[in-house]
Amino acid sequence: MTYELIIFDCDGVLIDSELLANRFEVEFLQSFGIEYDLSDYMSEFVGRSNLDVSQTIEQSHVMTLPENFWTLAEQRTLKVFQTELKPISGVLELIATTHQLKCVASSSSGHRLKATLSMVKLYDHFTPYIFSSEQVSRGKPAPDIFLFAAQQMHVSPKNCVVIEDSPHGVRAGVRAGMTVVGFTGGSHIRSGHQEKLLDEGATQVFSDMEQLSIWLSHGSPPGHTDNDDGQ
Repeated sequence: MTYELIIFDCDGVLIDSELLANRFEVEFLQSFGIEYDLSDYMSEFVGRSNLDVSQTIEQSHVMTLPENFWTLAEQRTLKVFQTELKPISGVLELIATTHQLKCVASSSSGHRLKATLSMVKLYDHFTPYIFSSEQVSRGKPAPDIFLFAAQQMHVSPKNCVVIEDSPHGVRAGVRAGMTVVGFTGGSHIRSGHQEKLLDEGATQVFSDMEQLSIWLSHGSPPGHTDNDDGQ
């Protein structure tokens, strides 16, 4: 099947940011007396909106984070990104060779999306079709951001394919009635992640952009997966 619209998640799919960002968030939370193992933190929160993360942390630790917590975290994270952030290997080539409509639908803020995509020279490839969870009432794993993106692009959900690296994101895409492809090429991916994506409903899982580009261009038989878990 040829899809009319490709919806890309940002962190972990377009930019190799998850490990950098989550490592900093864990360290920043420690300054408020909140301890998380990095692996556990990423397993629970990658792919979710800041609001969802805050609510979960506050409920589990019976406390309230400062109102400017995420603003401060974002400012400091972007400083780290300026010297360390890289695009996912092969993503620039994929963007240049796929001819379907494309957009970004992410749990990140609009400000952060513009900053990070600009750093790796991807912003101009997508603007103005860059959508943030700030534009909808519920973040992933709710389907709202993907349905919003499809509506803005005037494409039926059944004709959309979502590229996601997180179980929460995969679940959101499936709930939106879209085909979801898992991606495991980011530096944050650990053993067993492919199975998590498949369990949430990803129809395919790829570990590099070249394989994904071929699939997007030509399709592949149902049930095909890349057995390399990105390790």
